[in-house]
Amino acid sequence: MTDAPTAAPLPTDSPAYDPIAAMADDRARSYNQGLTPLHPPQKSLIRFMASLFIGLALLAAIGAEIAIADNLPMFRGAVIGPVIILALFVLVMLPDRIYRRWGYDMAAEQLRILRGFMWRTDTIVPFNRIQHIDVAQGPFQRFFDLSTLIVHTAGTHNSIVTLPGLRTEDAENMRDTIKDHIRQDMI
Repeated sequence: MTDAPTAAPLPTDSPAYDPIAAMADDRARSYNQGLTPLHPPQKSLIRFMASLFIGLALLAAIGAEIAIADNLPMFRGAVIGPVIILALFVLVMLPDRIYRRWGYDMAAEQLRILRGFMWRTDTIVPFNRIQHIDVAQGPFQRFFDLSTLIVHTAGTHNSIVTLPGLRTEDAENMRDTIKDHIRQDMI
């Protein structure tokens, strides 16, 4: 049973019910062993950040194409073609794959975060090991109403655990829940 703040699923006869979003949510849960997936706008944020990188790569590829156009006319498109194929893969396939490979569960005594695309990492943070908690939000995250929960734990190895892609209200509620639990442990 989770204490994580999540929205109740809409009834299937509700006008706001989106069957495609429900299928995507179910797929994310199956990849993450039933854990709570990140907030869906996280996919859009990943796609936006990837598009910034791809834009720079395309500019560099165009520059390289212009530089070799006169010297090697038979190789036109040899630089920009692969970059466009890579860009399509990164913008279409990668955000959904990255999104599906993140999940979390906030139980009564611990926070569990499962993440990873190729190398999976399953992190369990007992509340009694937490030193302090931050909720961070950059300008792009603010646009998508997302935040990152940052948990600082005792110790040196992996002492900072981050959980990006949370709705701001959910991140603040999680922070307050953990803070209240820590306060009760101190009493």
